[in-house]
Amino acid sequence: MANINGGSWESSSTQIFWGEIAPCDHILQIYENDQLFLDGLAGFIGSGILAGDTVIVIATDEHLVEIEKRLDSQGFDTDLLSSRDQYIALDAQETLSRFMVNNWPDETLFMETVGSLLKRVHRTNRKVRAFGEMVALLWQQGFNGATVQLESLWNKVQKKNEFTLFCAYPKIGFTQDMHTSMDKICCEHNKIIDGSPRPATEIYYKTA
Repeated sequence: MANINGGSWESSSTQIFWGEIAPCDHILQIYENDQLFLDGLAGFIGSGILAGDTVIVIATDEHLVEIEKRLDSQGFDTDLLSSRDQYIALDAQETLSRFMVNNWPDETLFMETVGSLLKRVHRTNRKVRAFGEMVALLWQQGFNGATVQLESLWNKVQKKNEFTLFCAYPKIGFTQDMHTSMDKICCEHNKIIDGSPRPATEIYYKTA
């Protein structure tokens, strides 16, 4: 695991943490298992919907299916929310294909892809929070430099368009020689969530 400098770990209830995140926050989680990741993502999405936000979820097909099961079990009508553009689910691999050129994110194509999406949701006059799993896919494929570049591009978009961004990576596969790239990834975020197993009602986090 990378050495994350600065800050000290704090605890918060899941509901309070996701309810109080700021529109400019860029949050990172490196998780140990899918159950932990999906529970956290459900909290991020659900609290956003309850707050009246538009929530964009760019994830793998498998994770989209599982997260919608969780949302449905919590009483959310994802079909209705989707029809209102309050819940927008996109396939991560397909979205990546729109702006990747020679295994590197093309800045112009990325800005066009994300810009058109944000323009669509801004018509609703809602606050926006987004989850992106595209960085995790690039990392798993060994494109570490491209991963850092994509995180940087997301930060550029955030500076021009106020929204909350959540990224998550599976812990499996990290090795000592990846520390430099992982440190760079951590530096692209302002909050880090502990990805170790915890009670479902608690979140441990630190400022990056």
